[in-house]
Amino acid sequence: MAPNDNHFPSSKPPSTAPPPPPPIPNGSSTNSKPNPLPPRQPIRQQLYSDPRQQQQRRWQRPSNRRICCCCCFWSILILLITLLVASLLAIGLYVVYQPRPPSFTVASLRIHRFNLTASPDSSAAHLSSLFNLTLITKNPNSQFVFDYEPLVLSVVTDPDAIFLGNGTVPAFSSGERNLTSFRGVVLTSTEARELDFGDGLGLKSDLKRRSGLDLKIVMDTKVEIRMGKLKSKRVGIRVSCGEIRGSLPKGKAVSMASTDKSKCKVDLRIKIWNWTF
Repeated sequence: MAPNDNHFPSSKPPSTAPPPPPPIPNGSSTNSKPNPLPPRQPIRQQLYSDPRQQQQRRWQRPSNRRICCCCCFWSILILLITLLVASLLAIGLYVVYQPRPPSFTVASLRIHRFNLTASPDSSAAHLSSLFNLTLITKNPNSQFVFDYEPLVLSVVTDPDAIFLGNGTVPAFSSGERNLTSFRGVVLTSTEARELDFGDGLGLKSDLKRRSGLDLKIVMDTKVEIRMGKLKSKRVGIRVSCGEIRGSLPKGKAVSMASTDKSKCKVDLRIKIWNWTF
């Protein structure tokens, strides 16, 4: 007997679910969504996150403090460069021309009159004096000319600086390597001049103790230096000539003071500085 080949239908109804979709190969998605945007940073973080942008903004808008510092720096730098150039120029001129100060010499000094009288009560003293000197000045420079204003001369005691008489020398010019002499320069004090009580006593004691006078000649003037067409401002100078020894004249005789050891020093007189050549 042949097997029963009859098939009986299942009691479950047939499934109506659609078949599953076929697998999607990699990289071939048809309904792929775009990648989401990165999260936005906070506003504060966006403004201060890049230090290079901050530095660029600061350089683009310089502050007033930076401008003031720059101005001060350049001003000081220019001033220093100017002083350096002026110093180098002065040193160069000094090396090339080797300027030297003028020299003065008291060649001779004569005492014609020296009368010191005291009042009856010895409260005051009167002095009458007459001096005659020969003055020599020399310009040792070969490139400079000295133009002098009138010289005001005074004779005083040394070292007490008691005034004994004065005189003047007219204005003059001393050329290159020039030697100028003035003879018969008169320095005098009239009888109307009254000495202080202390000066009178000091002068009398010096005359008795030393039997003579230690004198000093002081000269004040202003000088202008010329080199070709260039001129300097007029500056004051003081010339002091000391170590002069004199004796009082007797009667009408003239006393000759000793000037062999006399030395003259020239001082430059400026309002701020005072130095010696």
